[in-house]
Amino acid sequence: MSDDKPRVTGVGGIFFKSSNPDEMKNWYKENLGLDTDQWGTNFEWFQGADSSKKGFTQWSLMKEDSTHLDPSKKDFMINYRVVHIEKLVEQMRENGVEILDEIETFEYGKFVHILDSEGNKVELWEPDDIEYEKLVEGRTK
Repeated sequence: MSDDKPRVTGVGGIFFKSSNPDEMKNWYKENLGLDTDQWGTNFEWFQGADSSKKGFTQWSLMKEDSTHLDPSKKDFMINYRVVHIEKLVEQMRENGVEILDEIETFEYGKFVHILDSEGNKVELWEPDDIEYEKLVEGRTK
């Protein structure tokens, strides 16, 4: 597939609510071997197109009363890794997709939030994996 086409390239993260995030992170650490930190963990992997480049998938919990997933009524949010986020947002606007915010840029990538056709909040992330790796503490390999 052409690298010029704006698209999803993989799952960038899974976020969900918990009545006790710290206890839940500890449960996953003790029972499933996740190396957790204050945010959750990162699954570290190597990119198929270039096996010398690392990639990351974030796994995070948040309190049940968190508003981070609003306006979705669901207790989870999927983050997708994307390329050409600006072109992708432009394409989605043309298709009538509800864009919830403007693209935000951080040293570790660009983010934007949308609603899918069933009202689920979706986060899109165009990562800078080199910068992101500098922030990663909890790693599950």
